[in-house]
Amino acid sequence: MRRRLIQTVLPLIFCLAPALATFLIAAALPRQARNFYLERLTPLDGLILGLGGALFGVQMLLAWTALQWRGRGFDERPDRWLSNLAQAAEWFPLLGLIGTVAGILQTFSSIKGPTPQAQIIQLYAPALTATGSGLFMALINILPIWVVLLGRDIIRSLGGETLP
Repeated sequence: MRRRLIQTVLPLIFCLAPALATFLIAAALPRQARNFYLERLTPLDGLILGLGGALFGVQMLLAWTALQWRGRGFDERPDRWLSNLAQAAEWFPLLGLIGTVAGILQTFSSIKGPTPQAQIIQLYAPALTATGSGLFMALINILPIWVVLLGRDIIRSLGGETLP
């Protein structure tokens, strides 16, 4: 009974952890920075967040499957996909960097003649939203495979199985 409970309840808890972490990270941002970011989302931010959210959702479904007990071990069919999708998370900072460079180019192209530093900084700041979007999506998209690796070991350990 204990082993069965561990093998059914813990996967759910482990799969909820990355989603909870995502909300905690967003909530932990300083309010002024979070508001600035939300008020200045660009289409590229939308693309990064949309792709990252979809990738995260698919990975979480695969993680749930990978944490399910099948016969004498875990379901290992999703492992290859989880690994490949986790590597895809590396793309998000690059997409963010493209947005940042585009924002910088846009900022400097809009400056005509002598311009006060404060105005340049104000024009430049929105270029950073794409970097933030890319970093946030990269961070949350490495969590699912980590949860599977750690979760399997903990479930095996608590369930009385020997670790590989």
